[in-house]
Amino acid sequence: MDSLSQLALGAAVGIAVMGRRTAVWKAALWGGICGTLPDLDTFISRGDPVSDMTLHRTESHALFYQTLLAPLLAWGVAVLHRERERWGRWCLAVWAALVTHPLLDLMTIYGTQLGLPFTDHPFGIGSVFVIDPLYTLPLLVGVAGAWRLRHTPAGLRWNAAGLLLSTAYLAWGVAVQHHVTRLARQALQAQGVAVDRLLVTPTPFNTVLWRVVAITPQGYAEAYHSLLDANGSWRLQHHRRDAALDRQLQARSWHARRLAWFSHGFYKVWEQDGECRMSDLRMGMEPYYTFTFAMGRRAADGSVEPQMPRLLEARPDLPPVLHWLWQRALGNEGLAPLQ
Repeated sequence: MDSLSQLALGAAVGIAVMGRRTAVWKAALWGGICGTLPDLDTFISRGDPVSDMTLHRTESHALFYQTLLAPLLAWGVAVLHRERERWGRWCLAVWAALVTHPLLDLMTIYGTQLGLPFTDHPFGIGSVFVIDPLYTLPLLVGVAGAWRLRHTPAGLRWNAAGLLLSTAYLAWGVAVQHHVTRLARQALQAQGVAVDRLLVTPTPFNTVLWRVVAITPQGYAEAYHSLLDANGSWRLQHHRRDAALDRQLQARSWHARRLAWFSHGFYKVWEQDGECRMSDLRMGMEPYYTFTFAMGRRAADGSVEPQMPRLLEARPDLPPVLHWLWQRALGNEGLAPLQ
């Protein structure tokens, strides 16, 4: 999730765990710091953009390492505030703020390797977008209420209510994702589309409009479904994936294999102006993807020459895209696809 959401969640968790055992500002401050601490790994360069992408949310997001780190951080906080007798409670608060960070990231589609060192599998449920105001707002209001009413029991109740509402919103996202997945499978079967794997994830900033990506033997298909759709028709846009180019890249490029693994097979490969490119289909929408890489070039003899990956800018004109998403979320099923 975004940094503001992680900050708000960490602060809320810190307040909830510490209760009235320390000042609200201390609990919120250190909860917020610990809630954002794991994302400091974004400042570590891994040498190339594919490695930077696939090694984000690794050791710093691993529950095992966070559990080892929590007592040390808590000891420093307790000593700083001269609350050594509350080290045990600070230990619980710091640990809770740390581990809720990767657990929240788990709900997004990116991929969080929280099982390290036992498994490097990039887990991602994909039931909430990385930025969603409806998740973050209850946390911010709850923390603000706890601060404003810090001398009364009502303050802690405001904070608890914010945590409850934000958690309920995550549960809502999982339930809707399951519902849309079921509808998508039925629609694909009715249209006779053979599906190798299926992805269902919300579009930016909401859980009303959902994007569906189906990997097929010929390539992939993309569709959108809004909870406000009237007739439930599914307009599938089919796209081909250059299978021959994919095989050549996979055979010769570690970076291509790494991206294919990290994306769980949700990627596309194509050639443009002699340049071999790959995109992660999970983050973005056709034809704009957050992670698109130049992976190699076509040689004179027709073979593929791998190169150091280069991240390509693929940013659409934002106002028309947001307008399209808004209209589609309202149930306008006749919209032309984005170009």
